[in-house]
Amino acid sequence: MVTLGSSGDDTLYQSELSQRNNGAGQWLFAGKNGRRELRRGLIGFDIAAGVPAGATVTGVSLVLNMSRTLVSEAMVSLHRVTADWQEGKQQAFGNEGSGDQADAEAGDVTWNQRVFGSEDWEDEGGDFSPEASATAFISVIGPYTWGPTSRLVDDVQGWLDNPTSNFGWLLLGDESKSRTSKRFDTKDNEKEANRPMLVVEYRGG
Repeated sequence: MVTLGSSGDDTLYQSELSQRNNGAGQWLFAGKNGRRELRRGLIGFDIAAGVPAGATVTGVSLVLNMSRTLVSEAMVSLHRVTADWQEGKQQAFGNEGSGDQADAEAGDVTWNQRVFGSEDWEDEGGDFSPEASATAFISVIGPYTWGPTSRLVDDVQGWLDNPTSNFGWLLLGDESKSRTSKRFDTKDNEKEANRPMLVVEYRGG
């Protein structure tokens, strides 16, 4: 068994004002805020760096710490991302719920572009599998675990066997109504114990 820290995490901010990013921020978001703007989290892990080539993945669980919420409970699902992106360089102020107020810089991931200035998402808000790899009901502040599920195992096994296909997961919150946004701690959070953890069980390799 190995525990991996996130290699990249960010938020896709739906906004009519600018293309926003928060790749260097302490938090990422999923759901719909009080202004009815969508937020979708992105998170990736370097599987090949922690699991030996040729191994058979037998279990996968993702642990995230939820540190701020608007409502008592909402479902958040993980979806395999199907196009490459890179963590941005911006850092928002305060709660970070609106992202950095300035336009994103070249290369940052945004709601409209997976590489700002050069590459669009096929669909605004990210390209991802419509089927969830895992779901969790998020309520009070604290740590939450997605998995283990067979789909998470399939995702990680595929990324181990073909690292060039590893684009991580998108966190999709409840987008059916407003004030469902959940805030999760990122790899840049000041509290190391609250940073994302991916637990991978495997044999062989």
